[in-house]
Amino acid sequence: RTARGGGEGAAGMEGKGAVAAGLVGFLGMGLDRVRLLPLPEKLSAKALRSHVRGHGSREARERWWRWTLFLWVVGWTLICLQIFHYFDSGAVEKRRESLASMCDERARMLQDQFNVSMNHLQALAILVNTFHHSLNPSAITQATFARYAERTAFERPLTSGVAYAVRVTHAERDQFERQQGWSIKKMYSSPNSQGPGDAAVAEIRGPADEYAPVIFAQDAYKNVISFDMLSGADDRENIIRARESGKGVLTAPFQLLNGRLGVILTYSVYKSEPPADARLQERVQAAIGYLGGIFDIEALVDKLLHQLAGKQSIMVNVYDTTNDKPISMYGSDDTGSGMFHNSTLNFGDPSRRHEMHCRFMQKPPLPWLAITYSLGAYVIALLIGHIFYATVHRIAKVEDDLQIMKKLKKCAEAADVAKSQFLATVSHEIRTPMNGVLGMLQMLMDTDLDTTQQDYVRTAQASGKALVSLINEVLDQAKIESGKLELEAVPFDLRLVCDDILSLFCGKAQEKGLELAVYVSDQVPQTLIGDPGRMRQIITNLMGNSIKFTERGHIYLTVHVVEEVMSCLEVETEFQNTNNTYNTLSGYKVANRRHSWQSFQLFNTDLHSAEMPFAPILPETIRLIISVEDTGVGIPPEAQSRIFMPFMQVGPSIARIHGGTGIGLSISKCLVHLMKGEIGYVSIPNVGSTFSFTAVLTKARSNANANKSPGFKGINALVVDHKPVRAKVTKYHLQRLGVKTELTTDVNQVIPKMNCASLVTRLVLVDKETWMKESHSMPHLLSKLRSKDQSDPPKLFLLENPTNSIKSSSNISREHNLNVIMKPLRASMLQASLRRALGGVDKVHGKNGVVGNSALGSLLHKRQIIVVDDNVVNLKVAAGALKKYGAEVICADSGKKAIALLKPPHSFDACFMDIQMPEMDG
Repeated sequence: RTARGGGEGAAGMEGKGAVAAGLVGFLGMGLDRVRLLPLPEKLSAKALRSHVRGHGSREARERWWRWTLFLWVVGWTLICLQIFHYFDSGAVEKRRESLASMCDERARMLQDQFNVSMNHLQALAILVNTFHHSLNPSAITQATFARYAERTAFERPLTSGVAYAVRVTHAERDQFERQQGWSIKKMYSSPNSQGPGDAAVAEIRGPADEYAPVIFAQDAYKNVISFDMLSGADDRENIIRARESGKGVLTAPFQLLNGRLGVILTYSVYKSEPPADARLQERVQAAIGYLGGIFDIEALVDKLLHQLAGKQSIMVNVYDTTNDKPISMYGSDDTGSGMFHNSTLNFGDPSRRHEMHCRFMQKPPLPWLAITYSLGAYVIALLIGHIFYATVHRIAKVEDDLQIMKKLKKCAEAADVAKSQFLATVSHEIRTPMNGVLGMLQMLMDTDLDTTQQDYVRTAQASGKALVSLINEVLDQAKIESGKLELEAVPFDLRLVCDDILSLFCGKAQEKGLELAVYVSDQVPQTLIGDPGRMRQIITNLMGNSIKFTERGHIYLTVHVVEEVMSCLEVETEFQNTNNTYNTLSGYKVANRRHSWQSFQLFNTDLHSAEMPFAPILPETIRLIISVEDTGVGIPPEAQSRIFMPFMQVGPSIARIHGGTGIGLSISKCLVHLMKGEIGYVSIPNVGSTFSFTAVLTKARSNANANKSPGFKGINALVVDHKPVRAKVTKYHLQRLGVKTELTTDVNQVIPKMNCASLVTRLVLVDKETWMKESHSMPHLLSKLRSKDQSDPPKLFLLENPTNSIKSSSNISREHNLNVIMKPLRASMLQASLRRALGGVDKVHGKNGVVGNSALGSLLHKRQIIVVDDNVVNLKVAAGALKKYGAEVICADSGKKAIALLKPPHSFDACFMDIQMPEMDG
C-alpha cells in the first residue's frame, strides 16, 4: 500500500493548479515546519569561526591586490614616460636629420656654384695671359674685356664683377703710365675712406718697388681702373698670397659699393705656368698680373634660397670663422634658440674658414605620435589592470559564494531529505484513508441497495478514484522535479497493456458513441523489457485526453517500429469519392500523423548515424513509435505552445467542463524523456489531434506463439469491411489468436474468395456498418453460405460498433441467427466470443472474461489469516474482503501484537501486513 511516487521530493509545487491547491498547500505547510528546525549551537559556532577566518583572508587578499594594482599603475606610468621619451627623441632626431640634410644641401649648392665661378675666373685669367701678354700689340682692350665679361657673366653666377691688374715695377712705371695715358692712383684717398674712391681726384701713388694697377674691369667696376691694388693692405696681402700659392685667395668680408657684404677672389697670372714643385721665389718672379672677382655674398645666398623656396623654409646664416670672432656674411644677427646645424663651406682658400648655420623658422610641432603611443599604452595598461583586478575580485567573490553555496547545499540537501520523508509520510497518510473509503464503498456496493443509493455510492467511488489519481499525478510531478523518478526494467506484453487501456476507456467511449481501436505492428516483439506501468501511464494520459475532447468519430491507438514508419508507413487519410468519407477508422478526416513526429531529432538524422540521439548500442534494443489519433475538437493554435507546461490548460473553462489538473502531458513528456524518446503532436481545430512519442525498449526472448490459443490453429476467417483501416484492425486481433485471416471490401467477393481458398473458411466476420450499407444483398449472401453442401457451415459474426443501436443489432442477429461481437476488439474478449460460437468452453475466462468467485472461494475457505494494520478502517476493509470468500480473519493493529500472535506454534495460513506502522513496521 505504499504510495506510487511517494517518498520523493517535490520542489516548486506550490501554486501550480487550482485543483491541487489544497493538497499542495498542505505539503508546503509541512515543508515550512521542516525549515524552521534550529541548527545545533556547536555547528553554528563552527560556522561562525569559519566565517571569521574567511573574512580575514578575504581582507588580506583585497589588501594585497590593491597594492599590486598600485604598483602596476606606477610601473606602467614610468614605462609610458619611457615610451614618450623614446618616440619624442625619435621625432627630434628625425627633425635634426631633416635640418642637417637641408642645410648640407644648401651649403653644397652654394659651394658648387662658387667652384664654377672660380673655374671661369681661372679660364678668364688664361684668356688674358694668352691674348694680352702673349701678343704684341695686345688683342684685348678695356672695351673688349668689359663686353666679354658682361657676355659671360651667366657662367659666373656668384660674381658681381671682375677686374685685371698688371704687375708693374718701379722702373717700368713711367713708360706704363705714358702707354696707358693715366697715372697710377692710390687705393684709398684718406685713412677713413672705404673703397678705391674717384680716379679723378684720387691721389697719385707714391714711389714703390712694384705696382699692380687695374687696366681692365667690368663696366660696373671700371672706376677702379688705374688704382694700385698693392696700395690697400687687404688687397696687397691677397695679391702676395695668390702669387705665392698659385691658387685663388679670398679676402675678409667687406662692404661693397652697394652697401652689401662681399669678398674678392684673387688669382695670380703667370708668364708661364710654374711647375707644381716650383719655389716661392720662382712663383713671385713668374707673376705678371692679378685677376680679381668680386662676390656679393648676400645676393648670392638670396638667389640660392629663392631657388629652394618650394622646400621647407629654414633660417640660413653664413659666417667667416677665420678669426676668433666670426664675421656674419649673410643673415640676421638674431639667431634665436632651439635646434640648429652647422655646415662647413670650402671656397678653395685653405687660409680662410666659412660656415653655414641653419635653423627652422617655425617652432617644432607637438609630438603627436609619442603622445598617442604613450597614452594608448597607458590606457591599455589601465584597462588590463582593471580587468585583471576585476577578474581576481570576481574570482574571490565566486570563491566566497562557493563557500556560501556549499553551506546552502548542505542545508538544501537536509531539507530535501526531510521533504522526501515528509512526502512519503503524507502520501501514505492520504492514501490510507482513501483506500479505506474506496474499500468500504466497494463493500457497500455488495449489499442490497436501491437504485438511488447505488448511484450515490458510484458517484462517491468515482470521486475517490479521481482524488487518488490526482494524488498520484502530484506525487509523480514532485518526483520528476526532484529528479528521483526511476523506471523499472521488467518483461511485459505491450499488446496486453494496450488491451487493458482499451478496456479502461470502453465504457466512456460507448457513452459518447466513439469507436476505439488498437493496432500493434507485427514487427513489434511479443515480449519487451521496460516499465509497463509508466508505459501504461503515458498511453492512458493520451487516451484520456482524446476521450475527454472527442464527441464523435474514433480514437485509434497504433504501435510501430521506428524503422517501419521511416520507410513504408502510409497515413490512411485519402478522400473517397463514393460516399464523401475519408479512409479512416470512422470515416472522419484526421490530422496527418506524420506531422506529429516531423520535429523529432530521430527522424532528421540518418538512422544508423553515430550522431543519432539515443542510438542503441546493443542489438536487442528496439525503438517504438506510439500514436494516439482522435477526431476531437483539436487544440487552438494560440494554446499549442504551452500544452506540455505543468498545470497549464488550453483555457480557464476547460477545467470546469472536462476536469483535470493540466499536468498529465507534462508528466508524460518527462516519462518519455526517461525512456530516451521524444513526444510531439499535430492538431487541427475541429478536425482532431494526433499525439506520437518514441521509446527505447529491449527485446526479450519469448515464444511468438505463446499467447495463441491452440484451439484456433488451422482455422480460416474472412473479414468483410468496406473500410480497409478497420478491416486491418480486425485482422490484427484474429491473427493474435492464430486465425489465418483474409480481407475483402466487397460483399460480392465473399463467395469467390471462399471458393478459391486452399483451406475451409470457418469464420465470416461482417462489420455492422458494412451490413447496413449492403443490407439488400446480405440475405442472399447468407442463404448461399448456409445452403452449401457442408456438414459444418461457416459461423457468421456481426461486428457491432458502440455507435449502432443495440436494438437494431438484436433484431438483425435474431432474425438471421448471427453471433454479435461488441467493439472495441480485444484478444481476451474475442477469444471468449469465438469459443462460445464454435461450441467450446473457455476454461480460463468466465463471464466477461473475469475470473470467477468460485476459484477464490475454494482457495480461501476456512483459511486462518491475520491482517496487521494500524488503521482501523483498513483493517475492516481487508477483513471484509477476505471474509467474503470464506476466510477466518483475525486483526492486529500493531507489529508487536502480530509478533505475539505469530509466536510458534500458531495456526495461521497467511499474514497481510502494512509497511509503515508505528513502534514496529512491516
